[in-house]
This record gives sequence, structure tokens and C-alpha cells, in this order.
Amino acid sequence: MRLALLARGAGALFIVNDHADIALAVDADGVHLGQDDLQIEHARGLLGSGKLIGVSTHNPEQAKDAEAGGADYIGFGPIFRTSTKDAGPVQGIEMIPVIKRTVAVPVFAIGGITHGNVDKVIAAGADGVAVISAILSAPDRKTAAEELMRKIRRSKNLEPGVGRG
Repeated sequence: MRLALLARGAGALFIVNDHADIALAVDADGVHLGQDDLQIEHARGLLGSGKLIGVSTHNPEQAKDAEAGGADYIGFGPIFRTSTKDAGPVQGIEMIPVIKRTVAVPVFAIGGITHGNVDKVIAAGADGVAVISAILSAPDRKTAAEELMRKIRRSKNLEPGVGRG
């Protein structure tokens, strides 16, 4: 519950990975489900319509199925090689536009995203990114997160006076 409050205080969403029951217990903003986790309809039944449900997908068919099942957003990847977990074969940046054409819900790129490639991921059409190592492996996590957000905003032309380039 403390993390949910801290996230809200910072203007961020708090999404629990894999466990809808924990998301409910801590009043998270939602849950992110993997392919082998609880089915979307069961998570929705537990959480209700006011919470977000995202689903990790690895190909267009899974993305379509997740959207049809009621996912509010798609996590797609791995875009690049990652050592965080085995999420299957690398999909590559060129698959992001394919997934964007396949579903109408937001698409968040997952897997191997760093400060050095996040601008390319956003330029390819991802609505956002999910990162672990880019922040957790940094000596100063707060600065790493802030810099990553700056790069995303710049790539999306959301920083005042800054254009693509």
C-alpha cells in the first residue's frame, strides 16, 4: 500500500506484476499479466473495471488475443536481448509498428531497453517502455530514471522547445 501511495504522490501509476490478488490487496492501479498467469477475465473479475490490466505478448496473435480479452494495454517484446528473464526470441524494433497496426490499445516495449536505444524504440511507435536493468543497474537509480524519462519525452516531442533530432 505504501508503494501505491508513493507512486500516486509522484503522479505515477503503480502496476503489480503477475498477481491480481496482490494488486487488489495493495490498491494498485492495476496488474500486468504474463502469458502463463491468471486469465484476463479472472483478473478483471477480481479487480473490477476501474483497474488497468496489461498483458505481455510476443507476437501479433497474442497481442490480438489480449486486446480481445479486455487488456487495457500490451507489453510487447523482447525487443532486444535481455538477461533479466527468458521471454523468448528477440522480436526487434521493426515489429513495433506491426503490433501497433494489430491492436488499438497502447503498446509498451519490453526487453533490453536502455538509455542508448529508448529513443529508437519510441520512434518506432511504442507508446512507452518497461525497463528493469536500465534503472536497477545504474549507480544512481533516481538520476537514471529521470534521464530515461527525459529521453522518452524528447523522443515524443513532449519537452518544451525540443524537437526530434
